[in-house]
Amino acid sequence: MLVQFKNAVKPLLVFAAAPYGAIGALIALAIMGTPFGFMAFLGVASLIGVIVSHVIVLFDFIEEMHEKGEPLERALPDAGIERLRPVMITVGATILALFPLALEGGPLWKPLCYAQIGGLAVATFITLAPGSGLLCDFCFGLEVIRWDVTAKEE
Repeated sequence: MLVQFKNAVKPLLVFAAAPYGAIGALIALAIMGTPFGFMAFLGVASLIGVIVSHVIVLFDFIEEMHEKGEPLERALPDAGIERLRPVMITVGATILALFPLALEGGPLWKPLCYAQIGGLAVATFITLAPGSGLLCDFCFGLEVIRWDVTAKEE
C-alpha cells in the first residue's frame, strides 16, 4: 500500500477503519448472546479484509480525482457519493446472504455470520463518512499529507 498511495500515512488511515468493524462484530455477538470463538474470529478476520478493500477503493478514487486536478473539498464528497452505491450494494447483498445462515446455520456458523453482519453494518457507515473526514483532517488540519492541485481548477 505504501507504493500504491506513495505515502506512509494513507495506509494507516486505511487500517484505521478496521477497529470499527471489530467493534461492530463484538456488539452483534453480545446482542445475540453468542460467545466469541474461533468461527467469530474468522468472521472478524474476513470482515477486516472487506473493510480495508472498501477504504482502498475509496481512497484510490479520491487519488484519481486528485490527478485530474480536483480540489480536496470537491474530491471527498464526490468520491463518497460515487462509491456509495457500489459499497451499499455489496454490503447489502452480503448481509442479506448471511441472514439464512445466521438463522438456521447451527452453532458452528452463527458466530461467523453475526460477526460479519454486525461488523459490516457498523464499518460501512464509518468508512464512508468519517473515513473521508480523517483524510481531510490529515490534509488540512494536520498538514501531514500534501494536496496540491495539479491541473486547472474550475
